[in-house]
Amino acid sequence: MATRGDFGLVPTVAPDGRRAWQVYARPFPSESQRPRIAIVVRGLGLSDAATTAAIQRLPSNVSLSFSPYARKLDQWIAAARAAGHEVFLDLPMEPLDYPASDPGPHTLLTSLKPEENLTRLSFILSRSTGYVGVVNDMGDKFTASGESLTPILQDLRDRGLMLVDTRATRNSLAAQLATDLELPRALNNRAIDQEASRVSIEARLLELERIAKQVGTAVGLAQTYPVTIERLAQWVQSLDAKGIDLAPVSAVANRQTVQ
Repeated sequence: MATRGDFGLVPTVAPDGRRAWQVYARPFPSESQRPRIAIVVRGLGLSDAATTAAIQRLPSNVSLSFSPYARKLDQWIAAARAAGHEVFLDLPMEPLDYPASDPGPHTLLTSLKPEENLTRLSFILSRSTGYVGVVNDMGDKFTASGESLTPILQDLRDRGLMLVDTRATRNSLAAQLATDLELPRALNNRAIDQEASRVSIEARLLELERIAKQVGTAVGLAQTYPVTIERLAQWVQSLDAKGIDLAPVSAVANRQTVQ
């Protein structure tokens, strides 16, 4: 499932057609017809305490996304997978106010040639193994540029990965391009802790429930705030009684309509 690139091992489609987004996915009963909510906690690996809390306190169906700049990244991913979580990597992309906001030294930039961005992507993907796909980090400028974004999405598809589009901007082309390129994708519906307060988080979680019941699938993004981990750990226990499945992100791939 991996081949050696310029910076280390990177995902590849196996000779028998197996793809990382399916091989490393957390199993989920495909026959379930109940509404599904998928949660991704991202930015993990930078804080030992927050990462440990996410791995240990959240149920295995919550997907975890790790910073490519995390120390001990291999160890964190191994621990997350051992606890049953499926794993993603945060993929830094250029925000509108770059470099005032800077997601890191290997950020994908609209000012770079496609080959240069693909080299940066290769570095990010070589940081570890065993992940399902990537979650864009920032990127409200990069995801609005079809010229810059298309080669990246093609490469992700050809490596057998999936994309979680955070919808950093309403102008993001990622969802439509991924659909056109047949790249498996999930689309963020709500950033649940944009305001890191208990009241705001619970309101966003209720919105996810409403969306899931209306259209069948909802995806929420979370950060590593202690209040977020606390509220998620409580909230997920209520879903079964509400007739909603908590699903890993791979189980909602391609289930959402691009709007």
